[in-house]
Amino acid sequence: MHVGIIGHGTWLPPGRMTAADLAAATGIPENVIALKFGVKSKPVAGPGETTAFMGLAAARKALDSAGIDGAAVDLVIWCGAQHKDYPCWLAGLYVSDQIGAKRAWSFDMEAMCGSMMAALDVAKALMFTHPELETVLLVSGYRNNDLIDLSVPETRFMLDIGSGGSAVVLRKNAGRNAVLASSFRGDGALSEMCIVPALGAGSWPPAPEDVKRAHFVVPDEEAFKKKLGEVTMPNFYAVIREAVKLSGWPEGGIDYLAILHFKKSAHDGVLAELGLKPEQSTYLDDYGHLGQNDQVLSLELGLKSGKIQDGSRIVFVGAGLGFVWAATAIQWGPCSE
Repeated sequence: MHVGIIGHGTWLPPGRMTAADLAAATGIPENVIALKFGVKSKPVAGPGETTAFMGLAAARKALDSAGIDGAAVDLVIWCGAQHKDYPCWLAGLYVSDQIGAKRAWSFDMEAMCGSMMAALDVAKALMFTHPELETVLLVSGYRNNDLIDLSVPETRFMLDIGSGGSAVVLRKNAGRNAVLASSFRGDGALSEMCIVPALGAGSWPPAPEDVKRAHFVVPDEEAFKKKLGEVTMPNFYAVIREAVKLSGWPEGGIDYLAILHFKKSAHDGVLAELGLKPEQSTYLDDYGHLGQNDQVLSLELGLKSGKIQDGSRIVFVGAGLGFVWAATAIQWGPCSE
C-alpha cells in the first residue's frame, strides 16, 4: 500500500512588494534585500484575500489538477497558518463546504512552516489505518506578513514573508508520486523567543493599545540568534538525511530539493552540504517565503522548468518558528507498490 500525490495547486495574490518597496520600509539597501535576503519581490494579499480564501483557491486548482471534484474527497486537513480569517475557527471545514466535499470530515493542524510535511505524514498514517479514507485534500493559506512590522529591526529577518495558498490531493494506491518517509525535529527552548505578544490568551483581555503590538517581536535578540545559530542547520541536515535513509534511498540520492525560502547564503549552504547543484532546487527569490506553501510552489516550479521528471527523488524540507524542522521524501512518477 502507498499514498500518492494525484493533484497539486498554488494560488498567489496579484499584489506584490518589491525589493525597492522593502528597502523604503526598512532602510536596508535594495541590493542587500535582493541579493543577501534573496527577495526580488514577494506576493502580498490585499483586502478580501484572506487566509482561507487563498487556501480555497489553491484547493480548487489542486482538484482540477487531479481531475476530480470535491465530492470525491474523504478528508480535508487544513495545514495553513493559525492567522486565519477568525480566531478559534476551523478553516478546513469552510474549505470542505465550499468545494462540495459533503461526505468529508476535517480538522486543522499546525506545525508553523513545517506544516505541509507534517500533514503529508499525518494524512498517510490516517489513510493506512482508516479503510474508508481513499482521497485526502491538504490545504494551506498564509498571510503572516500581516504580523510583521517592517519598522522593527529585530524581526527584519522575516521581511521575506509574503502571502499565498497551496494544496495537495492524496490518493491511496495512486500508482504514482508516492509519499515515502518523513522526519521531524523540534526545540521548545525557542518557543517564546519570537512571538506575537498581543491578542492571545496570555495577554487577555486585550487592551486598546494591543492592536499596535499585534506583530512578531524578539524579546532577547542576542539569545535568539545564538540559539538559532547552534541548532538550525544541523537540524535541517538531520531531517533531510533521515527522510532519505528511511525511504531506502542511497545517501546523496536526492534529485530535487523543494526547500523553503531563506537567505541566499543559507540556501547555497544546504545545497553544498548535500552535494546538490543549483539546478537541483529552485531559489524562491521572486516569491519570498510563503510559509508552508514554499514546498508545493517549488514542486510546481520544478515541474514547469523540467528539473523534476518521472523518476525524480524529491525531498520537501522546511522549518517553522517554535522551532520545528521537517522533511518528507517523495518518489515522483509511476510506482509499482
